[in-house]
Amino acid sequence: MYLPFYGLAEKPFAITPDPRYLFLGGRHAEALAHLVYGITEAGGFIQLTGEVGTGKTTIVRSLLARQPDNAEIALILNPRMDSTEFLLTICEELGIMVPDDAIGSVKDLIDILNRYLLRAHAAGKRVVLVVDEAQNLAPELLEQVRLLTNLETETQKLLQIILIGQPELRDVLARNDLRQLAQRVTGRYHLEPLSRVESSAYVKHRLRIAGATSDIFTNGALQELYRQSGGVPRLLNIIGDRALLGGYTEDRHEVSAAMVRKAASEVFDRRVIAPWWPWVVGTATALVVAGALYAGWLLWVNHRERAEAAPVAAAPAAANAPANAPAIVAAAVDPLAALADTGIDGAWEQLFALWSARYLAGGEEACAQALRQGLECLVQHGGTRRLRQFNRPAILSLSDAQGGLHPAVLVGLDSGRAELLLAGKRAAVDIERLERQWNGEFLMLWKPPQLDTRDLSMGMRGEPVRDLRRRLRQWAGTPQSQDGGDFFDAALEAEVRQFQRQFGLDADGIASAQTQALLDAQLAQSGSPQLAHGTGV
Repeated sequence: MYLPFYGLAEKPFAITPDPRYLFLGGRHAEALAHLVYGITEAGGFIQLTGEVGTGKTTIVRSLLARQPDNAEIALILNPRMDSTEFLLTICEELGIMVPDDAIGSVKDLIDILNRYLLRAHAAGKRVVLVVDEAQNLAPELLEQVRLLTNLETETQKLLQIILIGQPELRDVLARNDLRQLAQRVTGRYHLEPLSRVESSAYVKHRLRIAGATSDIFTNGALQELYRQSGGVPRLLNIIGDRALLGGYTEDRHEVSAAMVRKAASEVFDRRVIAPWWPWVVGTATALVVAGALYAGWLLWVNHRERAEAAPVAAAPAAANAPANAPAIVAAAVDPLAALADTGIDGAWEQLFALWSARYLAGGEEACAQALRQGLECLVQHGGTRRLRQFNRPAILSLSDAQGGLHPAVLVGLDSGRAELLLAGKRAAVDIERLERQWNGEFLMLWKPPQLDTRDLSMGMRGEPVRDLRRRLRQWAGTPQSQDGGDFFDAALEAEVRQFQRQFGLDADGIASAQTQALLDAQLAQSGSPQLAHGTGV
C-alpha cells in the first residue's frame, strides 16, 4: 500500500526471517560466527539463546544460505515430538530413505542414521543438526539428543548439534538430571537486543535493502523507535511498519518521533507518551501546588487578622478539655504521612526489584527498560477489586491533605489492610483509608510468555495463539490433549469471551494485553510477585 509513496521496492519491515535483511551488528556477527564454528569444527553442542524477537531464526536462515559445500544441515523448527518422530524428521531432512519396517523402531532409526553418518564422514562431509525453539524439547527427547552425540569414530563426533532457543533453554540445561548433556556444550552465546546506535543502523539498513534512496525516519524517530522497542529487532520491525503506514495515511514522506509513538501505542494497545511529558506534568503540578500554597497563605493571613481583632473568650473551655483528648493533627498517627516520599524513580526501582529486574534512574523510559528484561507495563483502573484480580504489586498515586501526589508501591493486600512500600519502609494501611487517598488507577508489571503482546483475535495464526489456547485450557481445567493448533478460530474466541465475562472485562473475544495479563495472573507461579499468595479470585 505505502511502497510507491516512499519509493520502496518491497516492505522493509516484514517479520519473516529473510537472510537478505540480516543486519550483522556486533552481537549478530558474533552469534553467526558461533554457528559457523559449529559447522566447521568437530565437537559437542553449540548453544545459542536470546529473547523472543532478537533475530535468532534470521541468523539460522543466514547460516543455511552460507553453508559450505562439505556440510549437510538438518533443521528442525518444531521439536514438540517424541523420539521416533524426532529421528524420522532428521532422516527426512537429510534425505535418508527409511524402510517401512523401521519407522516405529528407535533402534533401527539410529542404526540407519549411524550408517549414513559413517558414509558422510568417509566422503569428507560434515553433518549438522540444528534444533530451533530448543527450550521446548522434552527431557526424554533431550536425552535422545545427547545419545546422538555418541555416534562417533575413534577421532571425532559424526554429528554436530546446534541448539537454539529462548533464555529458558539455559534453565532447562541447568537441571541436575541433564548435567551430562550440559557438560557436552562446547560453545555458548546469548544474543542481546541491539544498542541504540545499532538500532538506528538496523532501520537504515533494512530501508536501503528495500530500495529507499533517502532517509525516511528522522533522527528523533530513530531514537523513539529504540526507546519503544528496547532494541528488539522484531519490535523494531512491527513498530517501524506501523509508523510507515501512519505516515502514508497522513501524507507525510518523513516519519517523526510523534508518529513512532502513535504507532507504538497501536502496537502495544496502550498510551505511549513522549519522554519529556513527565517533566511537563511535573512543572504544571508544581505551578498548581504553588498557587494553592499562595492562596492558603492569604487565607491564613486573613484568619489571623480576624482572630487578633476578636475578644479572647475560649481559653477556659480549652482548660476544661479531657486530658486524653485525641490530637487535632491526624498526620501524627497517619502511617502514610509519617513516611518520606518515595519519588517516582524510587517506586520504579522497588517495583523492578520485586521482579528481580534492574531499573536505571535517569536512563530510558521505565517501560522500555522493563521490555528489555522481558516485562510489560500495564495501566489499569478499577480500585481494589481489580487489584485483587491481577494480584500483582503495583505503583499507586496517593494524595495528601494538601492535594499533593505521592507514588507508593503496593506489595500486599488482604481483606482489610494493604501493605505499602514508601522510601523502602513498609506500612500497613486500612483499605478504607487507602481508597480515600487513591483514585483507583494503578500501574503494574507482568511477564508475557511472548514478547510480542499484540491483540490476538479471530483469524490470526502463530505461536502466541497456540500459547493463548494452552493457557486458557489450563485455567479452565480442559484437557490439553485437545490441541486446536495455532489458528484463532471461533472455539478459541468463545474461550476468550468466557474468561473475560468471568472477570468483568469487555467480552469482545479479543485477547488484548489486559486479557493476557489477567490470564497470566490467574496462572501465576507461587514464586512470582503477588499481593496475596494461595488465594483465588
